[in-house]
Amino acid sequence: MSRLIAFNKPYGVLSQFSKEGEHETLADYINIPGIYPAGRLDRDSEGLLLLTDDGKLQQRISDPKFKKAKTYWVQVENIPSENALQQLREGVTLKDGLTRSAQVKLMDEPELWPRTPPVRFRKNIPTAWLALTISEGRNRQVRRMTAAVGHPTLRLVRVSIADWQLDGLKTGQWREESTDKMRTRS
Repeated sequence: MSRLIAFNKPYGVLSQFSKEGEHETLADYINIPGIYPAGRLDRDSEGLLLLTDDGKLQQRISDPKFKKAKTYWVQVENIPSENALQQLREGVTLKDGLTRSAQVKLMDEPELWPRTPPVRFRKNIPTAWLALTISEGRNRQVRRMTAAVGHPTLRLVRVSIADWQLDGLKTGQWREESTDKMRTRS
């Protein structure tokens, strides 16, 4: 039977088990032999990371050809206009081409754990939170998309991948998940 682990990756943790410099890795939080990340989150991103011991499941979760929806809560500089939100919905041209359309809306500031170190705040620049869903996984895609429409990302938290949710999992904690969701959506 395949194992699937949902992990709430803290800020600053690398999405790998091997040590690289002084950075914390998955090995500092999860001691389960034979599991590997299904996709990744950058060191400066937080939230849901799925890990499995099943290579086929890992591919079905992370390969962009399966178009698994990933939802992020994104804190950006300034308040995006409807035009900026529409650009994200239609797809943004990046150096590596046009992104697929995204679902995006302004949201109230979510109740999250404190980030260490805290996000830099500037008194004269307001911030806003977006709920943004994409079905790709390009390198630093969400950050590049928000920057392309004039709203650099300050904090990025992935809250879901397909039907798997962060759902109250505290930062640095993990839990076993059912793989049944994947069988019904493949």
